[in-house]
Amino acid sequence: MEVFLIKLLQLMLAISILVLLHEGGHFFFSKLFGVKVEKFYMFFDWKFSLFKFKPKNSDTEYGIGWIPLGGYCKIAGMIDESFDTDQMKQPAQPWEFRSKPAWQRLLIMIGGVLVNFLLALFIYSMILFYWGDTYVPVKDMTGGMKFNKEAKALGFRDGDILVGTEKGAFKDFSADLYRDIAAAQQVEVIRQGKTVTVNLPGDLNLLNMMKAEPSFVRPLLPAVADSVVPNMPASQIGMKKGDRILAVNGHAVDSYNEIIDQLDRRSDLLADAKSPADSLKVRTIPVVFTNGVKTDTAVVTLTADMRLGFTVQSVAGLYKPYTQKYGFFESFPAGVKYGMHVLGSYVDDLKYVFTADGAKSLGGFGAIGNLFPSTWDWYLFWKMTAFLSIILAFMNILPIPILDGGYVLFLIYEIITRRKPSENFMIRANYVGLALLMLLMIVANLNDVLRWIGIM
Repeated sequence: MEVFLIKLLQLMLAISILVLLHEGGHFFFSKLFGVKVEKFYMFFDWKFSLFKFKPKNSDTEYGIGWIPLGGYCKIAGMIDESFDTDQMKQPAQPWEFRSKPAWQRLLIMIGGVLVNFLLALFIYSMILFYWGDTYVPVKDMTGGMKFNKEAKALGFRDGDILVGTEKGAFKDFSADLYRDIAAAQQVEVIRQGKTVTVNLPGDLNLLNMMKAEPSFVRPLLPAVADSVVPNMPASQIGMKKGDRILAVNGHAVDSYNEIIDQLDRRSDLLADAKSPADSLKVRTIPVVFTNGVKTDTAVVTLTADMRLGFTVQSVAGLYKPYTQKYGFFESFPAGVKYGMHVLGSYVDDLKYVFTADGAKSLGGFGAIGNLFPSTWDWYLFWKMTAFLSIILAFMNILPIPILDGGYVLFLIYEIITRRKPSENFMIRANYVGLALLMLLMIVANLNDVLRWIGIM
């Protein structure tokens, strides 16, 4: 419950910041051009609001709604998500959105996207300035990598040290490494001290690579206990820190990765257990381990979630991390470059959304919330907030009615043809856009529910 609340608070804080500043962008340009803003709300206030006030001599009512799905800025003389058509039946007033030149209306509409995009670049810059860029270079992972059978069929071998592709060297072990391999025609590795080139087709399916179990590639971790949890199966059979596991359930293991693979296979069998006796049988396995002098074989009963109860050193513990530091002024171009790379990677990955597996990978508020860490970490919080901000900017500029991009599309049409779309057309278009967005939200959040109950 505590982890859930921490993630929920981070999600709510991030969304509140992003929505407030997004709507603030519309508000700023509206006020700049003398357009009245009737309402400025955090969250939606359908039927009622949690809080509202209207300053003296102000045209704007400020408030907090009760539906935490975003927020809105109600601009006078504009057909928006409020579908206030009564106002549009009255004669146009000079302070209304519809009375302003097309270029001013265009700036008002892109104001939110512009603020979110600049906010993301600013946050990334400040992250690099304050924390720097810390990572373990892939070339320093001298223990090599562990590959699944699909990767081995392409020519990779366990223990290969990844160097780079024809486009350049790998930086760190992240999603970018997967993207580079997916698009590569050649990957250079160091195998048993020699440089070897693995030839690839150049169009591997990135989504399949990242979703594969076991993973397409992951750092190879030694099967050596770094710590043993008291009163857990490993400690009960006498395992100590520094012991190396040699075999699990009769299968020789050469790494911690292989141990996890073997336990995952037992987990699949556990799902088919029909009785407590069947479950106990699946969870009871032999384990062979050694301290370098003495080798022991013990039969152990795994926990209900199929754990032995020991940890190994992480990648950061095995290898020395490198930190690239940035001065204040250096951080801005570096932050812009990083932010543009994030946006480019996201846009490139969107092609997978239109596949069956891609649609299943869509996630709603639950999936977004799970991206935040289970403990409060300001570095990860701001990094996630910047990511959401840049994605919010991109999604809002898509040419879909009711989104900012839909209004921009109609304004560009007006500038080119010198004719405004009719109000009836705008209303119908917004209803269609709203229906599409609601359908997308239903699918995304339904996926969250199906994943939670274990169907997907």
